[in-house]
Amino acid sequence: MANRSYLYSADSMPNEAEIPQRIRCISEHNWDIPLAHKLMVGRGTTIVPSMIWNPPIGIAADYADGAALLRDLLSAVGKGLEDDAEFAECVTGTTAHLEKQQAKYFILETGEIVSMTDEDPAASVRRLVSVDIPDAVAKAEAAIAGRNDNWLASVRADWQRHFASFYSEALYFSFPD
Repeated sequence: MANRSYLYSADSMPNEAEIPQRIRCISEHNWDIPLAHKLMVGRGTTIVPSMIWNPPIGIAADYADGAALLRDLLSAVGKGLEDDAEFAECVTGTTAHLEKQQAKYFILETGEIVSMTDEDPAASVRRLVSVDIPDAVAKAEAAIAGRNDNWLASVRADWQRHFASFYSEALYFSFPD
């Protein structure tokens, strides 16, 4: 079984007392936290209690702004992949799923990924929120604005690794309504 990052949406953030009432499944990705997940939790990013594990290793962020950032980057990446039917299908499926599962917040569950190293999982999440996610957002914003063509070309060349996650209404960890 692969270790995965899990992305959900909800109309409230998890807190010490409870998890949100309605949690919608967005995506899971094997062995990594992909660029797409980092961008979707890249606006209004905050650390929250995990809905799955005990340490405070969840990440919540604004849904609308994170989804818009991802759509803008997918558009920029697509300008070099006009003839790639697989990329077009990925974009269509991803954007349709994001529209269907829309809520107020994205919630990224990192437990399986941050537990793969000897580093403290909570420290890994703090680094994700303070360094890795802001760095990904800054690079994406620059690429969208036409100021980071080399990075955009590298993302385009390896788009499957960054964007081809499993999007579904049911993930390995799903929450009943």
